[in-house]
Amino acid sequence: MEKQLVGYITTGFPDKDFTIDLALSLGENGVDSLELGIPFSDPVADGPVIEAANYIALEHGFRFKDVLDVSRAVASRVDTLWMGYFNPFYQFGMDNVLREANDLGVSGMIIPDVPYEEALAYAGAFKKHALSNICFVAPTDSDARIKTVVSEAQKFIYLVAYAGITGAGKSEELTDTISSIRRHTKTPVYVGFGVNEKTAKSKARGVDGVIVGSAFINVLLREDLSLSEKINHCCSIAKNIKQAINE
Repeated sequence: MEKQLVGYITTGFPDKDFTIDLALSLGENGVDSLELGIPFSDPVADGPVIEAANYIALEHGFRFKDVLDVSRAVASRVDTLWMGYFNPFYQFGMDNVLREANDLGVSGMIIPDVPYEEALAYAGAFKKHALSNICFVAPTDSDARIKTVVSEAQKFIYLVAYAGITGAGKSEELTDTISSIRRHTKTPVYVGFGVNEKTAKSKARGVDGVIVGSAFINVLLREDLSLSEKINHCCSIAKNIKQAINE
């Protein structure tokens, strides 16, 4: 089965219209699922690259309505998930968020600062609105912990490649963690953190897909490229990674 590529981009960076153009272009160039990042002032799981994109989007006036507008434009053409921290969702109201997401055709949510135990409180709401709440597994998790977390995992499991923040470029041996996940679920496993053109092939070993964020955002932060050049460069990265993980 073909391995999947999930691409993360920050909504509203540098503006909403660019996000739509980039999202649709990535969907045509190897990205199977799109994470629309919702800018937040304290993105604790993200490194300085994605953090910078968050700050710029907020400085440019990002509002939650922007992610609704972007989703309305892209979700029918590329599988779309919302990636965000709990505070903005809480402010909007989780039931409202999930209802809006479902209405727009969004397939799931990635909320890195809500532990499994706390997420259980919203399991009924996710089911009601037919949305997947993507669970995280880390290489520091015990087999017992993994069994608990993945017992009802939906869509895919987000395997964090190392303890730390996105874009740090670290490496940890994941074989035992992957084996543990496989023992307890048939849900696909995608690896994230530190995945780029150089690392994608090795990171994809033993898993069903990869999640790429900082590699795209690094391009978007470059001041020497025009907007169209940034899109072309990101699409090239996507195509190269998609090819590499399926060689």
